[in-house]
Amino acid sequence: MTVLVGEQDVWHHRPLYAEIVHRARAAGLAGASAFRGVEGFGATSLIHTQRLLSLSEELPVAVIVVDTEERVRAFLPQLTELLAGGGLVTLDPCEVLAFRSRLGGATGGEGTTG
Repeated sequence: MTVLVGEQDVWHHRPLYAEIVHRARAAGLAGASAFRGVEGFGATSLIHTQRLLSLSEELPVAVIVVDTEERVRAFLPQLTELLAGGGLVTLDPCEVLAFRSRLGGATGGEGTTG
């Protein structure tokens, strides 16, 4: 799942992307990461970029959440509350290839789908 929000979007004085990551962890999901975009546009078609100082405050942030389809869909009601002010969620099927350190005992990629 990918959740797209603005860098300046907040939830109770906390960055919205951070709230999503922390809620995903609290929900026991397999993983979540937030990535800051360097350039993008949304519903207004106004381009936000690092190159223009006046617009650099509202860069896009993508929060990627990984788990099984069932667990991701069970998390969606929490996003409904958080994204009431705006945002976009995409759900895509994917194949997960996990590569772990050989020190941890795993010997290679373990593929699962979800």
